[in-house]
Amino acid sequence: MLVLLPPSETKASGGRGRPLDLDRLSWPELTPVRRKLADALVELAADLPASLAALELSERQLDEVARNAVLWVTPTMPALHRYTGVLYDALDLGTFSRQERVKARRRLAVASALFGIVGAADPIPAYRLSGGSTLPAIGGLRALWRPVLEPVLAAVDGLVVDLRSGVYAALAPVAGAVTVRVVTEDDTGRRLTVSHHNKMYKGRLAAALVRTGREPSTVDGLVRTLSRAGFRIERSGTHDLELLTD
Repeated sequence: MLVLLPPSETKASGGRGRPLDLDRLSWPELTPVRRKLADALVELAADLPASLAALELSERQLDEVARNAVLWVTPTMPALHRYTGVLYDALDLGTFSRQERVKARRRLAVASALFGIVGAADPIPAYRLSGGSTLPAIGGLRALWRPVLEPVLAAVDGLVVDLRSGVYAALAPVAGAVTVRVVTEDDTGRRLTVSHHNKMYKGRLAAALVRTGREPSTVDGLVRTLSRAGFRIERSGTHDLELLTD
């Protein structure tokens, strides 16, 4: 089983790992595109106005451009520690046992505009690039990533639980992946998509899938696993689930 997490715009600073080495990342088939994008970001960082425009940043976010400028030389840290925000707070990596951390490294991966997808323990630097960005030297990312990333994801052995947001799922759809829609019911019983706490629930769901003893191999098995973990989960399609919230 592989659980695909969305990345976050916010990322932890610093790190203790040696600078970015693409050969140390999972899925080496993606290395040429990763290198092309990293070089393009560093080059773009030399032009502040162009960087702000391409990355849709404000003047108050010049530090994000500075991160890109030193992409190749700044310290790294494992991906699950690098990404921050609501989903990663809910994942609560700090509460994992040693055995659960091993499972997390095997079961979790993070979508990335820069790296395509990274393993939970892959050492990466802080950077700024969104899935919907258009870089002057490259253009939109979907046309760049889809031909190489889609076959990589299609080759994943076992069940894929795709928790990516729409813009990252569009970079490379995964045929047969299980998607999860977080919903609530109004007074009439109509189900509405939850937006505010969507990331929190998906972080908790991912944590539950790390902690489970046996990996589910089917959609029905996934439903049973999540139900035992305390989630109100139902099938809404062949590969679609709805997570009901209060």
